[in-house]
Amino acid sequence: MPASPDQTFTPKRLWMAACWLGLSMALAPQLAHAQWKWKDASGAVQYSDRPPPAGTPDSQILSRPAAARAAQRKALANIPVEAAASAASSTIDPALEARKKKLDEEKATRKKADDEKLAAQRADNCQRARGYMRSLQDGLRIARTTANGEREVLDDRARAEEAERTQGVIANNCD
Repeated sequence: MPASPDQTFTPKRLWMAACWLGLSMALAPQLAHAQWKWKDASGAVQYSDRPPPAGTPDSQILSRPAAARAAQRKALANIPVEAAASAASSTIDPALEARKKKLDEEKATRKKADDEKLAAQRADNCQRARGYMRSLQDGLRIARTTANGEREVLDDRARAEEAERTQGVIANNCD
């Protein structure tokens, strides 16, 4: 059975169909992103392109459009820290809050361990600097290696410069 003339696929019809398909695919994500999702007073989930009615608590709003999320972040940035924390805590999941608290405790523990390690290193460096200062003051013969790899013995002027530098290190790093 031959196709009727209005059922044939002409290049013009194919082109129009492709344009229509492309346009609908391009607009579909924008329409989907501009959706609000919230639970009403009876607990039913509502979808709309407009915000929920005034008085709907933030905990009942399940999804917001990207522009509304950006506006909310901007508004929260202008609120004092205490108020923002209380507003955020009313919508935070308890399990998420417990995990955040655990991560904060681990971070504090690591910081304390790093501080103790740093204090031990400073104490060791201080002890070494004081020992080197005693060697300089006792008049012991001290030699150092130059950049060329040659050994040089410190004369009185170089010893005084080393003593001054070491005294500065002790003053800055030792209690």
